[in-house]
Amino acid sequence: MALLIEDSCINCDMCDPECPNEAITFGAEIYEINTDLCTECVGFYEKATCVAVCPINCISIDPDHIETQQQLLDKFANLHVN
Repeated sequence: MALLIEDSCINCDMCDPECPNEAITFGAEIYEINTDLCTECVGFYEKATCVAVCPINCISIDPDHIETQQQLLDKFANLHVN
């Protein structure tokens, strides 16, 4: 599952530096998560760091990008092992 930053984002800049995959960037109005890069921190941490540091809890599962744990591990391997 990739994550999604909701419209309630206040652009606090807490999530961006925490992402080990560099999947978070500033979009047109709020921060956005690149679903091709987001592994929900699988391969790095037990929990998604962006979710842990978000002060207003505006990061949720992206319903359009549901992935299994194995798919997230495979994505991690493709991004970092090769």
